[in-house]
Amino acid sequence: MKKLLLTGIAVFGGLLTANAQCKTVSTLVENFDTWKNINKCWTAQSGKAMLYANDKKITFYSMTSPGENMYLVTPKIKAGNYTLSLDLSDNGGETTLELFSINNPSDTKSYVSIAKPSKITGEKKVVNISLKKDSHLGLKVLLNGIHQAVYLDNLSLNPKK
Repeated sequence: MKKLLLTGIAVFGGLLTANAQCKTVSTLVENFDTWKNINKCWTAQSGKAMLYANDKKITFYSMTSPGENMYLVTPKIKAGNYTLSLDLSDNGGETTLELFSINNPSDTKSYVSIAKPSKITGEKKVVNISLKKDSHLGLKVLLNGIHQAVYLDNLSLNPKK
């Protein structure tokens, strides 16, 4: 019993250490080219749909569950004003992107919308955002049809000058 308890503590301690390595940032530049899975400092929430790294980009895929709340959550970002740019495309149908300030990725009550949903058109999106306190940035993609997909690439978040 002691051995089992000590093993559990060691594993839990390892998980805490892994997350502690994720530092608060003031700049993000990610092209997802080296990702085989979602990076440990990011969080993917897909509900009954799929959100994964593949082919040097992030894919949000509805499968047979349109309307799922799907979020890609960044590492914690320092408070301030930023310019976010990213490449988004889809495979057709109605798709939107909404941005959230997130205090705690595991508590959806801490998700606060900071940019209204906008249609994904296949063109580069550039959005000015303001974070009032250190928080994560959540990118919520809404897919309204079955077997719909949105592809995210070349995400860049830079302090506004």
